[in-house]
Amino acid sequence: MQVKETELMFLSDRQTEIVGMAKSNGRVFVEELAAHFSVTPQTIRKDLNDLCDAQILTRVHGGANFPSGTENVKYEARRQIAATEKQAIGVAAAGLIPNNASLFINIGTTTEAVGEALTNHHELMVITNNINVANRLRLLPTIEVVIAGGVVRGSDGGIVGEAAVDFIRQFKVDYAVIGASAIDEDGALLDYDFREVKVAQAIIANARHVILVADSTKFERTAPVRIAQLPQVHTFITDRCIAPSIRRLCQENSVKLIETGSAPA
Repeated sequence: MQVKETELMFLSDRQTEIVGMAKSNGRVFVEELAAHFSVTPQTIRKDLNDLCDAQILTRVHGGANFPSGTENVKYEARRQIAATEKQAIGVAAAGLIPNNASLFINIGTTTEAVGEALTNHHELMVITNNINVANRLRLLPTIEVVIAGGVVRGSDGGIVGEAAVDFIRQFKVDYAVIGASAIDEDGALLDYDFREVKVAQAIIANARHVILVADSTKFERTAPVRIAQLPQVHTFITDRCIAPSIRRLCQENSVKLIETGSAPA
């Protein structure tokens, strides 16, 4: 079923909590959710149908599943998850980047939030493999946008592949803004597409200061391909660091941890 763009804008508080429960448990059940929220099973079925139509969950008999650790959530659905937190993270990251700087911005909905927060900056050079970031920042006369060449991934506008890697390696920039689809307890930064990971690794290797931006839902997910280890970044910005092992790794490796909390309504 094709979901209309207007239906992809907001999740209700109950739907957001349902998604969180599905992430934690892998599956949610209609009857248990109805009891938990003190609503009718029909109400929960409608919530699950909406979430499955938006490709956030997958419908199964009696409930719904969260996508497995080998498959990413669809792009438009990812934009909805923790949207407020991503906006606050974007603002915090933009606050670390001065005018007259050069930077990479990688693929991802959280990195896009950083791009959105850079609109008042001046004399930036932004090198990106994210078509959505390039399309937003190209409108600003005080920001020079350089876009990588390579294979354009139709699902999210990311540019991946060896051509993109070779392009990134031509530069040495002041800052890099990267994301991750999952963060493991041992500090591994993980993603789903090995082609995207190669570009991210080139970005990390060619920046003087690496900023990782990831909301707290990434602590609850898994993905199969390693991007890097947490000690390879300089600053980690999240809404809440809910993993004690990650907090300890930041302290032990001089990674600056910034927690934004929820953005004001």
